[in-house]
Amino acid sequence: MMRRTLENRNAQTKQLQTAVSNVEKHFGELCQIFAAYVRKTARLRDKADLLVNEINAYAATETPHLKLGLMNFADEFAKLQDYRQAEVERLEAKVVEPLKTYGTIVKMKRDDLKATLTARNREAKQLTQLERTRQRNPSDRHVISQAETELQRAAMDASRTSRHLEETINNFERQKMKDIKTIFSEFITIEMLFHGKALEVYTAAYQNIQNIDEDEDLEVFRNSLYAPDYSSRLDIVRANSKSPLQRSLSAKCVSGTGQVSTCRLRKDQQAEDDEDDELDVTEEENFLK
Repeated sequence: MMRRTLENRNAQTKQLQTAVSNVEKHFGELCQIFAAYVRKTARLRDKADLLVNEINAYAATETPHLKLGLMNFADEFAKLQDYRQAEVERLEAKVVEPLKTYGTIVKMKRDDLKATLTARNREAKQLTQLERTRQRNPSDRHVISQAETELQRAAMDASRTSRHLEETINNFERQKMKDIKTIFSEFITIEMLFHGKALEVYTAAYQNIQNIDEDEDLEVFRNSLYAPDYSSRLDIVRANSKSPLQRSLSAKCVSGTGQVSTCRLRKDQQAEDDEDDELDVTEEENFLK
């Protein structure tokens, strides 16, 4: 009877060991994968920040409508990275950290299992010793009684640790299921919040791109290819500002080769006359005015 009870307890302990081992293995894997997921999300945020900087740098070189559209797009995309940062922080706090705590919890349960196994082994040892004593000294009641007393103590200790282990593992299972529900619910909630915000931001970013006026920017680009010739315009202004006599002389100067030479001779003669007779120069100036 005692041997069967001991075997039943050992079978129960092995089942509890399996339950703890499963949690230790799979929670550890989940923790590592979720942590990697968070790191990947953080790296995606960093790459997106680089993309925002490059879009702004490119926008600064473009035509007005395209520049505005790209800058607005970059602003929306930068806003999305703020939401992604919040996603990273929440996942770390609500998913990864609770899974990490199971490393300590499992260690405590293994200590409980170890204490129970030690008590079970002591009970089994005392039972074996009693059976041997009965076989070797069946008539020595004192020795047999002492062995029975030791066995009873070991059995009581094993029973106590077994009840404690059963209770603590039962609480462990209940808390494990509750935590799994909480962790995965938090994960889904965090992701839904992010993707909900992302949909709003992407919609605004898409609209900013669609609002770019291609025709207007193309016209600006074409105009930039044919910039006005400011020196020619300045010549026109100067020509229009000349006196009637100067315009007449200029027209004669450009009428042909012979005329250009005559014009130059006339200018030289006029310069000489000006030097010889200041009165004529004064009259000429008054006439030109």
